Amino acid sequence: MTPRLELSFLTFVPYDDPADAGRSLRDAVDLFRFAEELGYDVGWVRVRHLERFLSSPFPLFSAIAERTTRLRFGTAVLPMRYADPVSVAEDAATVDLLSGGRLELGVAGGIKPAATILDGVYGAGERSFDDESQDRIARLRAALRGEPVAVAPSSGFRIAEPGTPLTVTPHSPGLADRVWYGPGSRATAVRTAEQGMDLLVSTLNTEDDGRSFEEGQRDQILAYKDAFDVPGRTPRVVAGRIVLPSVTPADDDLVAEYVAWYAGRFDSRGRPHPGTGFGVFSPTHTARPTRSSRACGPTSRCVRPPASTWSCPRTRRTR
Repeated sequence: MTPRLELSFLTFVPYDDPADAGRSLRDAVDLFRFAEELGYDVGWVRVRHLERFLSSPFPLFSAIAERTTRLRFGTAVLPMRYADPVSVAEDAATVDLLSGGRLELGVAGGIKPAATILDGVYGAGERSFDDESQDRIARLRAALRGEPVAVAPSSGFRIAEPGTPLTVTPHSPGLADRVWYGPGSRATAVRTAEQGMDLLVSTLNTEDDGRSFEEGQRDQILAYKDAFDVPGRTPRVVAGRIVLPSVTPADDDLVAEYVAWYAGRFDSRGRPHPGTGFGVFSPTHTARPTRSSRACGPTSRCVRPPASTWSCPRTRRTR
């Protein structure tokens, strides 16, 4: 049976002015509701710390769950190097139960160069960046499966009979099988398969072996599928691409600005120009709709998505 092809989108939930953070969050809720009306399958959010993007996804997901009925939503990705795995398991299970099992939990270690800042905020740890990240992801998955995280003591504060294994509450059945990992190389894609997680390939390949972005990412996906061997489960893959639709002249200006930024750093194969210091990046696809979006959605009601989630931020370009 051929797996069903799904269509999803990604937003950073950006804002330029700190005073606009609340409006940006509300716009994001409207964006997800609008996407459900248009027939999208999944909406993803990027999670970043100390930047003017979304930093705490689960409260936002709770609001989205109340305004939608079918659309799934997920993190792409949650940087686990700077997250408490038990706390994430609690929040994720709560949102998953509230939404009727619609959460897709994408995780990764995080942006390693940002450790020079974030280690001082969230704690440095004694292990390497990668080892600490993998340990936290393993603990998160164990907690989601319902494995004990502690044992009730024989003295002190009593919440259960002494010796009782304590697990994360609430528990959401099935959520442990909806954990995705965002790799950047063939080796980490294979490791993702061996660990039984779904694959969430992004718009950046950290591994540069001279090939184009598409060639390198295809190799990651094929290697992942070859290595995946979990009884009763079919490997799932999400592939991200930069697609910038333009509807108005103002959109044209924003798209042109981004395209110029991209052309100054990458060639048509997504490979970085010498000296730019970037990885291998997804090519950018831009276009104007050829017909009205009113003809595309499942309902007659159609509105333009909120500006703060529709447009690229003008002043910041991130990898």
